[in-house]
Parts: sequence; C-alpha cells; structure tokens
Amino acid sequence: MKLSGRSIIGFQSGAVMEEIFHALNPKSGERLEPGFFAASPDEVDRAVRLAHQAFATYDRVSARDRGAFLRTIAVNIDSIAEELVERAEEETALPKPRLQGEMARTCGQLRLFAQVAEEGSWAQARIDRADPDRRPAPKPDIRSMLRPLGPVVVFGASNFPLAFSVAGGDTASALAAGNPVVFKGHPAHPGTSELVGHAVQRAVRQCNLPEGVFSLLFDCGNRVGSALINHPLVKAAGFTGSRTAGRILMDLAAARPEPIPFFAEMSSTNPVFILPGALREQADSIAAGLYASFTQGAGQFCTKPGLVFLPALAEVPEFIKRLRQSINESAPFHLLTPGIRSSYGAAISARKTKTNVGLVAEKLPTGTGGDFSVGGAIFETDTRSFLTDENLTAEIFGPATLLVHHSNREEVLEAARNLDGHLTATIHGTEQDLQEFSDLIAILERKVGRLVFNGFPTGVEVSHAMVHGGPYPATSDGRSTSVGSQAIFRFCRPVCYQAFPQAALPDALKDCNPLHIWRMIDGEMTREPIPSAVTPIG
Repeated sequence: MKLSGRSIIGFQSGAVMEEIFHALNPKSGERLEPGFFAASPDEVDRAVRLAHQAFATYDRVSARDRGAFLRTIAVNIDSIAEELVERAEEETALPKPRLQGEMARTCGQLRLFAQVAEEGSWAQARIDRADPDRRPAPKPDIRSMLRPLGPVVVFGASNFPLAFSVAGGDTASALAAGNPVVFKGHPAHPGTSELVGHAVQRAVRQCNLPEGVFSLLFDCGNRVGSALINHPLVKAAGFTGSRTAGRILMDLAAARPEPIPFFAEMSSTNPVFILPGALREQADSIAAGLYASFTQGAGQFCTKPGLVFLPALAEVPEFIKRLRQSINESAPFHLLTPGIRSSYGAAISARKTKTNVGLVAEKLPTGTGGDFSVGGAIFETDTRSFLTDENLTAEIFGPATLLVHHSNREEVLEAARNLDGHLTATIHGTEQDLQEFSDLIAILERKVGRLVFNGFPTGVEVSHAMVHGGPYPATSDGRSTSVGSQAIFRFCRPVCYQAFPQAALPDALKDCNPLHIWRMIDGEMTREPIPSAVTPIG
C-alpha cells in the first residue's frame, strides 16, 4: 500500500496542508518518505463530530457485532504483516522479531476484547427486584449496568508502534465498550500508524458501521492533542508517554468546563529488590536477567527496572562484575527519536556530576552522530543518598539503571516506604528472605500495580488478570489498568434504570436474560433468567 501522509477522518482522507513532518530512521537519521500532513483545526473538529454522530448508533450495536468488528481489524492487520513490520522497523530500529511479536500481541488484544464484548458480563448488570409490600416504604425495581461514555481520544506511544498505538489496547478496549475512537498518531512512526489506520477504516466499512467510529489524526507537536482534549464532544482520553506531556494533558482534561476522565500512563522506574538469600544463591542468573531487562528495547519499556535495591557493595562484587562486563560487551542501542536521545544524554550527564553517585559502567556510543545510538550505563549509590536526593528517583528513558546499596533490613523497608507510585515492583528472594522481609510486600502493595516475584517486569502478559497501572505518577488514576480485559472499565459509566417496563430496558437487564450473561440478582450472581419471566410449558 502506498502511504499518503494524510489523516484518516471517518471514510475520508485529510487535506494536503502546509504543515508537514517526516519520520526519521533511528539507525541512520535519514528522513523517511512520504511527508505527513498535520491535521487542521477543522479536521480535528470534523473527526470529533463524526465520532459524536456515530456514537448514537455504535453504542447500540450488538455485542456480537462489536466482537466481529474487532476480529475484522485483527484479520486486516494480519493481512499486511510483512509490509507493516518492514515500515515499523524503518521508523523505530526495533528488530523484526520484536515487531512481529508486538503485531501478534496487538491482534491478540483485539481478539481478547472481541471475546469480552461478545460474552457481555463485563457490563456488570445488576437487578434489585421490587418489593411492593416492604414497610415503611415499598421497594422499587432498580437495575443498573455499565454504558459507554462517548467519543474517546487515544494518544499513540513512542515505544510501542503497534501494541500501544492505532489499534492497541486503549483503542481495542474503548471500541469494545461501544465508544468511537479518534486516534492521535505519534510522530515517530506515522507510516506504521497510517497502515494500521487504513486496516481499521476498512473494518468499519466491512462491518457496515457508522463512518465516525474511527479516525486517525497526524501532528508533530501538541496542537492537535490539546484541541482534542479541549473539544466539548470528547468524553474521555487515554495516553501513554512522558510525565511532562501526560501532566499537561491531565490538567487540560480537568480544567475543561466539563472535566473528562483522562487515563495516562506517565513514568515509572519499577524498583527491583534483590534480597540477600537470592543474591547468594542466584547472583549470576539475576545479573544476566537484570541486564537483559533494563536494556530490552534499548531501555524504552515502561516497565524497565530503573532502580535496583541490593546489599552493600562489599557483599556483591561478583554481581557488579557481571553487570559491568555485560555493559562493556554491549552493542549500541538505538533510541526512537532525537528528543529521546537528547533527554537520555542529558540525564546521564547530570547523574555523572552527582557526588553521591558512582559510575559502575558505561559504554560510549559508537555512531556517527547522525543516528540515535547511545550506550548503556549503570550507576550506584547508597540508601541514605537515595532518600535525600529526589532526583535519583527520576526515570531515565533508555538503557540505564541505578543500583542502591543498603546495609540492613530497616533501610530496605524505609526505601520502599519512600517510593512514589510505580507500575511494577520486583522481589528476588528465597523463602527465608520472604519471612525476614515480610513487611516489604505489604508496603509495595500500596506503591505499585503489579508485584513480580523472582522474575523481571519487562513483558506484560495480555490477559484477564493483568494490571498495568499504578498510583500516581505512574498513572493518572491508579484504580485502572491499560492492559488486560479490565481496561474496558475505563471507558464506561454505571447507568441505573428504575421502574422501567421490560420492553424499554437494555437486553442485559431484561428478566429473560436474552444475552445469557452473568448478572447480580438480589445480591447473588447467576446466569439464569428471573423465574417470573419464564413462560410455563403447556
């Protein structure tokens, strides 16, 4: 498919505009064709208004048809797999096996949410039957369920050109719940985004859905994103990116005349606690796994372990030696954009100037200067310095991590208590370690969304139980997840129907339960119809 460089607005293409930008190849710094046209203010408005018009129909589309739509998107993406991976590799420098895996994950997410939509119990239907004989006042018939919000804006992430992009988890969960989506593409990989955008657009046509169910808008700055958040017809937004950008958009969403829910994943250093017993028994394998985790994807994973708590330096010489060797033998890492490379270089330089921080190892970049290559780095400090210097908690987006040495159990617990919110926390320990540090788990439960034991946080399984979220500043709302089937709950709200006749109720709340979903009836979960609705035989 030949790329046009134009936004997708319903079934139409955006106009050729004066404002144009190009993707860059991270390995060479070369400009990739074609140029992409930033959406105009009129196009932003038209996309949102189309979504608003589509919502009147799409929110009533049957669960079976929404599931078929999501599966059709997945089929369309599969059909362009070779072209899609090739373009994504050019725009991101991520290896093809990684991109092929990410594409499979993207299609898997779509099929998961198709299954969730079709099964239907996610709507949390509840029925409290009337009791006209109750005294002192009769009890009315009350029924409730989750309903979609309306047009949802989704922002693409830099580090996942497929799984957190045009047809990624935010889009899949919003569509599954019955919300049209206006997607703001990330400027780092617009060609990849356009290819997937057309796959979604074709699915809308193939499934005979209203035109505004999906749009894709391009921009290389913040104008389009700000306009989308401020548009009065937008009802919610999902974002994955930096804390600076996320906080700006979060504040815009809250400052609107009608504030809207804004679900942002913003920053996380994902602390790893390596307890003494585990270090004695598995130092070599933990060091190898840690290096692989904090350098995976050039350290541009949102779950990258950027903080590692471990015993005092004198107790871990072989562990440090193994990490230093891994860095010294590493190949160059290519970051996604010039901005990310610049931020990484500035953060590494700033950390080197700190008197309370030592440099364990650094591999200097070997590129020509035109590419976005960097070297990995490991720093170390002690718990006292960590607790008194808040800058040491900051995320460095790239292949670097900070080792924090402690002297005793109380220092470990104090460090944990002083953590901000994170997406994950990891504990490496033996059974004896867990007994000795039993308080650590209770502390970390209040700090993160996912606890990992004897593993590493990179790699987020897409499943029903997964939680990819955490207390602020990891996310804007620690009660939610952006990965897994529970992500659907972000883009809906409860609606109650009191004393409604059967014919006027949504199918999920009718006595006969035509959808055969799980419902709570008078406080008990069941899939059975309400007996009074069953027609007697004969």
